[in-house]
Amino acid sequence: MVPKTPLTAWLSRPLADFHLILALCGTLGALGVVMVLSASSVSSYSGSDSSVYALFQKHLMFIGVGTVAFWLGVRVPLSRIRKLSPTAMVVCLGLLALVLTPLGTYSNGSQGWFVLGPVSLQPVELAKVALALWGAHILVVKYEVLHQWRHLLVPVVPAALLMFALVMAQPDLGGTITLAVVLLALLWFAGAPKRLFGIILAGAVAGAVVLAVVAPYRLERVTAFLDPESDPLGGGWQASQALYALADGGLFGKGLGQGQSKWMYLPNVQHDFIFALIGEELGFVGCLVVLGLFGLLGFVGLRIAMRNLDPWIRIVAGTLTTWVVSQAAVNIGYVVGLLPVTGVTLPMISYGGTSLVVTMLLFGILANCARHEPEAVAALRTQGPGKFGRLMRLPAPEPYRPPARRRGGNRVGPGRSGRPARRADRTGRAVAGERRRGAPEYGRRTSSRTTARRTTVPRRGRR
Repeated sequence: MVPKTPLTAWLSRPLADFHLILALCGTLGALGVVMVLSASSVSSYSGSDSSVYALFQKHLMFIGVGTVAFWLGVRVPLSRIRKLSPTAMVVCLGLLALVLTPLGTYSNGSQGWFVLGPVSLQPVELAKVALALWGAHILVVKYEVLHQWRHLLVPVVPAALLMFALVMAQPDLGGTITLAVVLLALLWFAGAPKRLFGIILAGAVAGAVVLAVVAPYRLERVTAFLDPESDPLGGGWQASQALYALADGGLFGKGLGQGQSKWMYLPNVQHDFIFALIGEELGFVGCLVVLGLFGLLGFVGLRIAMRNLDPWIRIVAGTLTTWVVSQAAVNIGYVVGLLPVTGVTLPMISYGGTSLVVTMLLFGILANCARHEPEAVAALRTQGPGKFGRLMRLPAPEPYRPPARRRGGNRVGPGRSGRPARRADRTGRAVAGERRRGAPEYGRRTSSRTTARRTTVPRRGRR
């Protein structure tokens, strides 16, 4: 039995996960505002703008748009978001195709943006959200036939592969990696067999080798990762300078605004290598704080997934959490020299844009999922919306109602594990049907009283 402490007592509150998501979003956003202000001043002054606050002001604008996106994510009912996911998937595939035409803009080695005056849009960021929401919807709809490989993989995997091809045509390796993380998380939380991930991992390694050999700039990144000192003024420049910045920071750092790496030693440090500036100005302690915040996000997100009854919410919450934490791990990994440079941003901390707005939307959806935990639903519907609910004008969440069981079904639920049933477990339909009705994913509990009632009812037949 776990001893009762103030922390465990607070975590047992109905809206603890909702409040933690709000706190994490606000803390990471505030840290990002401070670090972008410090990192972007030199780039702003040396660019076309004469003000040192030019990029910082744009970042604040993206924070404002992201706040609206967060509010929409927590305000719109999850049932409506699920209904809109197929349309969002089609729209995002169309945008990924259109960005490769002359309508798209080529920037930083990739044709992945729509630019209209001061406003830009990167469709791959929206495609990640669409894939997560639509993929979870399809896997839940086909829940009863997921034991068959063709139903488990089709149409989620072909649609994801089409997205991969369109993003690699830009080319955008970082976006492709994040899309792959979303796909793997979907299959994992849907209960795909482990041997499938072994096959996918082998295919990913083979594909990475082929892509690195075909494109010279990718091969240069790999060689720079293996030996950054071989070309310190070329391919290994950013990796080497990032390590120097982390080393100069020491334990407590040089202080905010005192870092030297932003003086063109690390080009565009406010984007992909902002973690190096955190290490230089805030030191090892600042890096630990950032790691702790993302670790706490992983704990809270998976806790939301475990505490929900709706299988779609469980898959979505787990997938979105895995996406954000994995992207942070990839970014930090190549800054400290553990991974090749892939060009993904540090969520909520790097300079804003479509990535920042979409990440804040994800936090809003996670907060919405936290409000649909059974205890949270009961508290919100009996005690009122609370302070944050009244401030954001949030409606009371609807309790989960399991779908009606169709007669003559040839597939049963997975029991308590949440994974597709094995072939040996699908021998008796009647026994397995009882197991499905008692599964926690469908929100029903079988008590000893109801079990005894079923067993004591006499069966009608011939005398």
